[in-house]
Amino acid sequence: MAGGKLSPRQKMINLMYLVFIAMMALNMSKEVLSAFGLMNEKLTSSNSIATERNTAFMTGLAGKVSEQPEKYAPLKEKADQISALSNEFNEYVEKIKTDILSDKDDPTDYETMDQSTVLDEKFFKGGKITSAAEEFMSKVATYRDGVSSAIRSVKEVEPTVADDVDKTFATSDVENRDKVKVNWLKYNFEGFPLVASLTKLTQMQADVKTTESKVLSALLAGQQASELSFSNYEAIVVPDKTAFFSGEKFTGKIVLGRFDATLKPTSVTVNGNEQTKVENGQIMLEFPAGNVGEREIKGELQFKEGDSIIPIKIESSYAVIPKPNSAVISADKMNVVYRGVQNPMTISIPGVPSVNATAPGLRKAGGAGKYMMNVTTVKAREVAIKVSGKLPNGTSVSDSKKFRIKDIPRPVGTVRGEDGSIKMSKSGLDKSSIGAILPDFDFDIKLKVTNFKFKVEGQPTVSVSGGRLNSRAKGVLRKAKRGSSVQIIDIKAQLTTNSSYKLKKISPVIVELTN
Repeated sequence: MAGGKLSPRQKMINLMYLVFIAMMALNMSKEVLSAFGLMNEKLTSSNSIATERNTAFMTGLAGKVSEQPEKYAPLKEKADQISALSNEFNEYVEKIKTDILSDKDDPTDYETMDQSTVLDEKFFKGGKITSAAEEFMSKVATYRDGVSSAIRSVKEVEPTVADDVDKTFATSDVENRDKVKVNWLKYNFEGFPLVASLTKLTQMQADVKTTESKVLSALLAGQQASELSFSNYEAIVVPDKTAFFSGEKFTGKIVLGRFDATLKPTSVTVNGNEQTKVENGQIMLEFPAGNVGEREIKGELQFKEGDSIIPIKIESSYAVIPKPNSAVISADKMNVVYRGVQNPMTISIPGVPSVNATAPGLRKAGGAGKYMMNVTTVKAREVAIKVSGKLPNGTSVSDSKKFRIKDIPRPVGTVRGEDGSIKMSKSGLDKSSIGAILPDFDFDIKLKVTNFKFKVEGQPTVSVSGGRLNSRAKGVLRKAKRGSSVQIIDIKAQLTTNSSYKLKKISPVIVELTN
């Protein structure tokens, strides 16, 4: 068309063709611009609907929290975190859209938005990534990583939900049609008409709303799936009756009961009394068992569900054990009682709430059935404990048991905590304390040495008061030769809790000097 020598008429025809083609291109460009604008408006409208849906979800979740705070409060906390991240990023993108349209008198006149200058100046001034662009990339990453991390911390939600978030808001380099890696921001925004970039930003807001909706739904679905999991069920054995006779066949059934540690009823009434103690989703019952025989348990559980109260009936029974014919008495430490110490005793009669126990040196000590027995002054070799009580129906029961009385076994002397025949240096013995212990004795008793005799081979015996060497004993020790024996004999000690009790003769300690 432009080659060769053309006549004036042909030149005119060619020029008209060029003008016609330009006009067609111009008209098509305006149609494309308008199409982007219409898409932007539809996305904006869809975002408004999604916002209302997500807000309704959060409102409903707040209602669930008021009904069952233990169950839904952690879920609501996670949903609030994700909602806050979404709102913050959405507002940031909206501000960018407002900035790039600030010089437009009519933000809907899309046919005038055919230039890329405004956003290029903001993100790619002078061909370089600007601080505003870096901030934009950082905001995208903060939103993506925050939401993804929040999702992955909830074990009930599938990790694929977080993977979708990472993929949707990925900002890593991408390949263009020439298979060349280019910057994500440049690939999506550099050189595009303003209306195209505006639509892309609105699409990002739509992705945020869709992500928020998807994540919130996944949180609730995960919670429900967790509740329905068989790991939350327990096998419960339900006997046909609560007591069986010897030789009778056991009959009953096994049922599955769902266990939910966060479940808490609105109210619980059992046998006409309100029960308020709930632990790990279980109502803890405590009331008088009543007289001997079959007893009923009747009541009602109530749960709040929306604006309604859902009642669940309670119907069960239990048996109060029949009259016992003997007492159960046991020594907490052993089958005998010892002089010189406080012997702890547990005394009870099955089926009797409180008993009366009598014996020389016996006294009550704290909780139900707990006693202490001191037989230090009892001369006999055994003692009888008499027990009596009344059943709920008023019938009296009684019993008696005998216990042997023993003295505290013979203590052994110690040097530095060691007994028998030991080896030690002069300096070690000089600084050591002399003690006494009761090996293999079940009571935790402390002994205090009051005096002992110190005998060094070839030297006179020295009497010492207390539990450490005095100056005379140390002087004798200095004269001892290496390998010679030192005897700690005639050790006297007393109980720290009962100084009047006379202990058996204490075994001596033999020390061989190593220097």
